[in-house]
Amino acid sequence: MEEITGEADYVNAPEGPADKKAPRPDDTKKGSAPEGTVDTKASPPDTSELSEDNAKQTAEIKTLTSRIQELETRENLTVSCDNLTQACTVSESNVKDLNAEIKTLTSQKDGLTTQIQEMETNWNELNVSRAQWSINEYCKEGEVKECRSCEMNWRYREPSCYSFNNVVPTERLTWEEAREYCRALNADLAAAHNLTEKNIINYYSISTDGSWIGLRVKDGKWKWEDGSDLTNSSWVDPPTEGHCAISVLRIQTWLSVSCDQKQQWICQKKALSV
Repeated sequence: MEEITGEADYVNAPEGPADKKAPRPDDTKKGSAPEGTVDTKASPPDTSELSEDNAKQTAEIKTLTSRIQELETRENLTVSCDNLTQACTVSESNVKDLNAEIKTLTSQKDGLTTQIQEMETNWNELNVSRAQWSINEYCKEGEVKECRSCEMNWRYREPSCYSFNNVVPTERLTWEEAREYCRALNADLAAAHNLTEKNIINYYSISTDGSWIGLRVKDGKWKWEDGSDLTNSSWVDPPTEGHCAISVLRIQTWLSVSCDQKQQWICQKKALSV
C-alpha cells in the first residue's frame, strides 16, 4: 500500500517549473549516476597506447616522406635520362650528317686531284708542243742547221736557261705579275735547289734594286714556286708572311720584301737537249 500511495502522490503533485520537477521515486533507485554528476567509476585513457600509436604514425610519415623523395629523385633521373637519350640521338644524327659531308668533300677532293693531274699532264704536253713550235728560236737556219740549248737572249747554264729582265722602274712587276710573265714564256721564276743554282742566280743578278726569284713565304716557311721547301735557311732573310725573295747585286743572302713591291725579275726554264 505504501508503494501505491507514493505513486499517487507523485502523480497528484502540483506542476511547477520544468527544472524543479520532482524526481520520480524510481529514479533514485537506479544504479546510474544522477544527471550532471561525473561517473568516477569510468576507466581513464591509456597514455602508453597513445604514445605508441603516435610513434607509429610518425615513423609511417617519415617512411612515406622518404618514399616520396625517392620517387621524385627517380622521376628527375628519368627526365635526365630522356634528355640524354634525346641529346645522343641528335649527336648521332649530326655525326651521320658530318660523315656524309666528309664523304662528299673527299669525293670532291679526289675529283679535284684528278682534274689537277689531268691539267698538269695537259700543261706538260703543251710545254712539249710549244718547245717544238719554237724550235726555230733554238736553231739557226743556214747551210748547216745549228741548234743551241736556249732561245735568243736567254743565257744557258746547264741544265737551265735564264732570262734576266732588268727593266726600267715603270715596267717593273709584282711577284705575282712576274710569275705570270715567266709562265707565258713557258718558264718559271728562277729557283735554286742546290748551291750551284744559287751561285748562278747571284752571279747574274745585275740589279742593285733586286730581282724576283721563285721563293715566297707560305704558312711561315720559305717555299719555292713548285711547293718544295728551301733547302738552306741561311740563303735568305727570316720568313715574314706576305714576303717574297729578291736577289741583289753583290749580296750573297737573298732579301725578304713585300710581294706587292715592283721589282725586276729572273725567269728560268729547262734547256733544250741538242
